[in-house]
Amino acid sequence: MRKQKSIGIIGTGSIAEAMLEGITNQELLKPKDIYVINRINDDRLNFFQEKYGICTTRDYQEIVSNCKYLIIAVKPRDVSELLITLRKLVTENHVIITLAAGISTDFVEKSLDKKIQVIRAMPNTSCKVKESATAMAFGRYARKAAWDFAEEIFSSIGKVSMVEEGMLDAVTGLSGSGPAYVYLMMEAMIEAGMKAGLPYEISQDLAIQTVLGAAKMVLETKESPKHLREKVTTPEGTTMAGIKVLENAGFTDTIIEAVESATRRSQEMMIEYSGLHESRHVL
Repeated sequence: MRKQKSIGIIGTGSIAEAMLEGITNQELLKPKDIYVINRINDDRLNFFQEKYGICTTRDYQEIVSNCKYLIIAVKPRDVSELLITLRKLVTENHVIITLAAGISTDFVEKSLDKKIQVIRAMPNTSCKVKESATAMAFGRYARKAAWDFAEEIFSSIGKVSMVEEGMLDAVTGLSGSGPAYVYLMMEAMIEAGMKAGLPYEISQDLAIQTVLGAAKMVLETKESPKHLREKVTTPEGTTMAGIKVLENAGFTDTIIEAVESATRRSQEMMIEYSGLHESRHVL
């Protein structure tokens, strides 16, 4: 019998694992009320069962029968096929939480052909260290109890923001893809330190701590990044010399363009997946 607070995670990737760690560490649910399923990787299922003590299965009927909340944590290209499988199994008493970029709540509702509660969430890979920036939006049938429980789940792996669904493509471009932009900047900082004469290990340690410290300064002082930058950028100083190079290279415009490009790609993916779904005569 399905419990009011029981979850089934479909997929066993890094985000699925991070969520499991958060949920189990916070003791939001008992392990027996958590199910995980994937398509072909028995080793991964065994790992999850041994590490977290949760239930694993290859039977979609089993996971649907035992879990009220179904978290879709598969790659976007696999969502359409998964929804075909779930369509015959789920009821309007289930809650679907999708983590896939470019997959709208309307798409899920129409694919399942039910007035089912759907929540769309966009965490990022920092959920692995409980520092995800997660944004959530709700489908037309989602109710407050589902909102609250979903927020509790994602709060266990970081900070949660509620947004209108139309904003989620921009969220994908900013915070969903954002860690990769920061990693790329850190790579460049490490390489620059080495070119300036620092050993690799020291350059890496300094770059990592610099990024961590800067983020913590914004969080703890409550001052804007702009204000903090201006405070440390004295005229004719070393920081100003570096900032001028970045400005001349169009650093700010390039970051904006990167976020806009990722946002457009999220929008394009929705169109692609809709076409794929229609080609299978499901809608």
